[in-house]
Amino acid sequence: MFAPVPAPRRIPRLLALLAGALLAGSAGAQSTNATDTQLAQQRAAFRQAWAAASQQGGDGWRALAAGLHDYPLYPYLPAAALEHDLRTTQRPAVQAYLQQYPDLVPAQDLRRAFLEELARRKDWTGFMALYRPGINTSLACDALQAKLAGGAALDFQRDLAELWQRPSLPNACDPVLAAAHDQGLLRPARLWARIDRAADAGQGGTVAALATWLPEGESAEAQRLAQALRDPAAATKAATHWPDTRRSRQAVALALRQLARRDTDAADSAWQALRTRFRFDAAQRDAVRYALALYHATDFDPGSLARLAALPPAVQDDSTREWRVRVALAKQDWRAVLAAIEAMPASQQDDEEWRYFRARALGELGRAAQAQPLYEALARQPSYFGFLAADRIGAPYAICPLEPASDPQREQDLLATPGLRRAFELYAVDLPRYARREWTLALAGADATTLQLAADLATRRGWYDRAVFTFNHGDMLRYYAWRFPLARQDGMGAQAGQAGIDPAWAYGILRAESAWMSDARSGADARGLMQLVPATGALVARRNGLAWNGGDSLYDPATNIALGTRYLAQLAARFGGAPWLATAAYNAGPGRVDRWLDARGSLNPDLFVATIPFKETREYVARVMAFSVIYDWRLHGDALPVSARMPAYTGATDPQPSSRPDVQASRKTVACPADETPAAARSTAAPARAASAPRP
Repeated sequence: MFAPVPAPRRIPRLLALLAGALLAGSAGAQSTNATDTQLAQQRAAFRQAWAAASQQGGDGWRALAAGLHDYPLYPYLPAAALEHDLRTTQRPAVQAYLQQYPDLVPAQDLRRAFLEELARRKDWTGFMALYRPGINTSLACDALQAKLAGGAALDFQRDLAELWQRPSLPNACDPVLAAAHDQGLLRPARLWARIDRAADAGQGGTVAALATWLPEGESAEAQRLAQALRDPAAATKAATHWPDTRRSRQAVALALRQLARRDTDAADSAWQALRTRFRFDAAQRDAVRYALALYHATDFDPGSLARLAALPPAVQDDSTREWRVRVALAKQDWRAVLAAIEAMPASQQDDEEWRYFRARALGELGRAAQAQPLYEALARQPSYFGFLAADRIGAPYAICPLEPASDPQREQDLLATPGLRRAFELYAVDLPRYARREWTLALAGADATTLQLAADLATRRGWYDRAVFTFNHGDMLRYYAWRFPLARQDGMGAQAGQAGIDPAWAYGILRAESAWMSDARSGADARGLMQLVPATGALVARRNGLAWNGGDSLYDPATNIALGTRYLAQLAARFGGAPWLATAAYNAGPGRVDRWLDARGSLNPDLFVATIPFKETREYVARVMAFSVIYDWRLHGDALPVSARMPAYTGATDPQPSSRPDVQASRKTVACPADETPAAARSTAAPARAASAPRP
């Protein structure tokens, strides 16, 4: 039986702490207020001094920091000023700082930055006086440049062997490699060894650069490998004139595999033209067939299911086996679905996704009695497929909340740790990147209990992402209040309501996007809690009459959430009020979702998600849908079913009730399988504060 879970409320431990605070004497309260006031003043002074040191350099910051010498973050100020003035700073000033604060984070940064400056100046004597091995590859190559500048010769095994294993190296290594070549250290066998590693890693630039040092005939063969990586279509056309040598066959096979990723039809045609011209070995033929079968499948081309099934077992891997299922799902060929799952090794079949689709296939084939126990087992999992399975059989959602143990004395000891004090202060003064680094150093090698206590302390201070990355395995996954915070100070509930979308869904998007890191920034320049790019932020602000103060304003949680919720509402409207489709569009872009709908829009939503070509987007939609359930439960004590969040697509309309907080669908009860939760750790509450992790 599933035991019901009461509606969310604050945990007893917090109530006890609050009661203790109320009973404290007035003198103690006045002392605490005085301490808080002093700390607030120090933080304000530090912010001013930090701005001056990091933006202006010089000594102007010192007057602003006159009362901060005992403040934990004071060492960050002189380091910031020195880094600002690197072009004019001299070595004695940097050495003095490093001697005073040798183990601090700002010392590490200052050493690295000043070494880079000394390398730019070609002050190799000064460089070697400050250099420490292991900082990064660029500086390792700068150290070798310093050695060369001193007249020493390179030794391949001592100086280059480790670097030579890497398929790509930074520009600082170019002079070192050129010197090694001039000294005769880069013999053809060594060059080919690195060329092969670079080709396997897809580093065409490295291959092309190394090719110039090979003898003339061998250089041409290496350039064919570079072309295969850089322009596989041109390489397959040129290959009709290449000699049938071992290296040419390597280049052709590589070009065909690369081309299959981009244009499977062109790769098919090239393979038919070249397969008899070159004497490919069995491994090369299998690799080309593998690539063609896999990428025809990701395009859902006709015949792709047969291609995948025909691959020899030795050529199959997890990717080809899972795509055999996905193509069968797209065709709704349920017998083929079962056959594809049964062709998987047991370890792969045990994945929740394939257990769910085995049950789906059995049900569609009229074998409900066999499907039922599969659904029942899955429904005990607090995950996307667990929630889908629970909806299939009308079971409650299985969520079993726990809370970490409390140890006030150890918490006080932790708060007295200098590194952790700096971490919390850095977070308090809005320097989260430095705060995370101090946290990592302070807790390196700490035991699980210490990490749990530290994450709890961080959560109480509003630093939610620490629990996300700490409570990420085992029973800690049940610390829902810590992993899924309700940070009302950021205005999510109000902003989602104004945008006309479900706050639980918006929270789910936020958690999946940034894990509550307000300074998160992606390689595509998406910023802040809900990961908006500046162009999108500006457009959404203009459409909704909201203030826009530039891309950096997206790091402000309130601004980011206001714009993110409006953008979600815009996507929901475009996709008929369906949160699952809007979620896919938030990750992959609405244009791609439109194309997927044109191709497979008639599929049931669970099948459509399973056939999204991008692994990242498939998993993102599943994660957000599951997170939305958990946030809904955190907000209300029960949850809107996943099936209600995944209505069939009927075309773009105004947002439907399913994307709004006032949906009319019957809500799901949440219960905990009684044998799932250790009695000693069982919580009867769903605490209304905390953070997140990779899966629910």
